[in-house]
Amino acid sequence: MPTILVIDDNQAICNALRVLFSLRDIDTRCASSPDEGLAALAREPVDLVVQDMNFSTDTTSGDEGVVLFRRIRERYPDLPVILLTAWTHLETAVELVRGGAADYLAKPWDDNKLLTSAENLIALHAARQERQRLRERRELARNKLAQKYDLGGLIYASDAMGEIVSIAAQVAHADVPVLITGPNGVGKERIADLIQANSAVRNGPYVKLNVGALPAELMESELFGAEAGAFTGATRSRAGRFEAADGGTLFLDEIGELPLSGQVKLLRVLQTGEFSRLGSNETRRVRVRIISATNSDLGAAIEAGTFREDLYYRLNVIELAVPPLTERREDIIPLAHALLPAGTVISRSLEQSLVAYSWPGNVRELQNRLARAKLLAGDRAITAADFGLPQRGEERTASAEPDRAAIADALDRSGWVIAEAAEELGLSRQALYRRIEKYGLQKT
Repeated sequence: MPTILVIDDNQAICNALRVLFSLRDIDTRCASSPDEGLAALAREPVDLVVQDMNFSTDTTSGDEGVVLFRRIRERYPDLPVILLTAWTHLETAVELVRGGAADYLAKPWDDNKLLTSAENLIALHAARQERQRLRERRELARNKLAQKYDLGGLIYASDAMGEIVSIAAQVAHADVPVLITGPNGVGKERIADLIQANSAVRNGPYVKLNVGALPAELMESELFGAEAGAFTGATRSRAGRFEAADGGTLFLDEIGELPLSGQVKLLRVLQTGEFSRLGSNETRRVRVRIISATNSDLGAAIEAGTFREDLYYRLNVIELAVPPLTERREDIIPLAHALLPAGTVISRSLEQSLVAYSWPGNVRELQNRLARAKLLAGDRAITAADFGLPQRGEERTASAEPDRAAIADALDRSGWVIAEAAEELGLSRQALYRRIEKYGLQKT
């Protein structure tokens, strides 16, 4: 059961609020002075504070309420506070709301508005606490992994990426091929690096080849080497990537671009460890751990006849599907802080813009936009304009005014937590309340 602490020197008000909140199964505690209220907060946690602005007889300045609010905010920065104002100028309450108070209501208050505000703030507080517990759990899991494995400074905060990292670290020691899939720019090569760093051959050679960057006619010689005269321009014998990686790991990026002729030879190496250089009949043997990566749909390529099914299953003993950045938004801000120079400040509004953006280019786009923003900002604070991001709401609709469906969807997604829905829609809480009333929306 949620708990509210009412700090008011008028016992009648405390009793009235206790009865009102009990209608919604909210437990209410009362304190008659600022000191008594602070002592109550120190004894046990509450979910919301409702405080008066004046406590001394014949005092209407609100100064006592201001002092109390600031003491609460200093000690409990995340605790929501509703200010009850009577004689105080509303400007004072408005300034405190801007300073971190959650809401204010004038006496005599409207019961429905007070209940709605209280319930939403309690829900928001609970959601924030849950997010904090989730962050702490994730951090603990990351620390355990980092103590056990070499993560190479990999930055992540999401459960989705945490699962990928955990599996990659666990399978790294096994001598089996790993296929890493995912869109461009998600960090597939970083996962390959992690696997190599924790493998049984981590002290051996680690050779990388971007298959998609090579002309088809040079693919086989790059992979398997070539003898002098094997093709025009081959003036001397040269070892291929497999020989260079013998006793270690070969990372084949964009494996879906490998021509069918190269796929046949790669399959043979995976099956037997044997191959021949281009232009030679001599059989060579190597022992190489294969990690491959692709942004292609290999299933579709198999159906189209451009990728061998037997090779796919040889490469895909373990598959790690790295999700796009839009599916692991918790990683965006930690990545931004890690990629920017130390001491660079990212404002809360800018963080919201970064998290709201879709990042079609994933981490690579984030890195490039960060470099651009830092260059344009120079010594001043970085803004969303420096990133070249769409202004808030542009990706959703050309109109800044959300319609009934958009408001209903935002409310449903937030569980009718007004503050969260309003933030998503780019509205104030009061503006959202007006639209809820206008459209006749109700919590189901």
